[in-house]
Amino acid sequence: MRTIQLGTSNLEVPVVAVGCMRINSLSKPEAEQFVQAALEQGANFFDHADIYGGGACEEIFAEAIHMTPAVREQIILQSKCGIRNGMFDFSKEHILTSVDGILKRLNTEYLDVLLLHRPDALVEPEEVAEAFDQLESSGKVRHFGVSNQNPMQIELLKRYVKQPLVANQLQLSITNANMISNGINVNMENNAAINRDGSILDYSRLHDMTIQPWSPFQYGFFEGVFLGSDKFPELNQVIDTVAAKYGVSNTTIAIAWLLRHPAKMQPVIGSMNIDRLRDCCKASEITLTREEWYAIYRAAGNKLP
Repeated sequence: MRTIQLGTSNLEVPVVAVGCMRINSLSKPEAEQFVQAALEQGANFFDHADIYGGGACEEIFAEAIHMTPAVREQIILQSKCGIRNGMFDFSKEHILTSVDGILKRLNTEYLDVLLLHRPDALVEPEEVAEAFDQLESSGKVRHFGVSNQNPMQIELLKRYVKQPLVANQLQLSITNANMISNGINVNMENNAAINRDGSILDYSRLHDMTIQPWSPFQYGFFEGVFLGSDKFPELNQVIDTVAAKYGVSNTTIAIAWLLRHPAKMQPVIGSMNIDRLRDCCKASEITLTREEWYAIYRAAGNKLP
């Protein structure tokens, strides 16, 4: 598995992250097989959140990987906090309490990365800074980042938080690519030119923050998967043609499309299917040509100005 540096941290991470949001859908033997298959592919970066399965996903993962100190040193664990029932909460108290719960469920003494999950409209960055300082000094969290935040929200946090923010988890796929399209359609009077995220793509590259695309196979907001969908016949035809050229699956090409971008992204794969996981990991071995990348982009319905 090819690796990249996570933001400005000292972490070398696989280019594909294993999302564990759905691991509670597996039986115990299936979960063990899935985790082992990921490790065999070199995919040792596991993404969690305290809300996944109400915390059960973290517990199931810890059991599936048979967590011990020796096992822990071979993997990279990331989790997220801040989403509560009917609200978002970046208060110091909630962050600290959440991390303690995460560590207990994962059966570990530390997280490699903690992300703040979904922006809290009532955030007081001074409290976030205090929480981060306490978590870092106690050794409970080694690196920090955010999820679904725009540049100004990040800048507000950075005014108070002394730790580097190394990653930002954002929705991005071939069919949900506005952060790319608004840069292509600068100064155009069309929908694709609307800047919905404050130029987060360019900001991330300028500030060495790793973008972690979530839902890399989804269109809309969890409306469905575009691969094999009747709603995207041209896109699937082009992807299948490129896949045949490289002798891989359409799944591999969909991830390779994200990895071809020079921002050095780390897609988060949410599938619990072992074959699909392996197909995703194969994408690290493929570099699409510029012509192929743009052909896929256009086939998704994106028009060049």
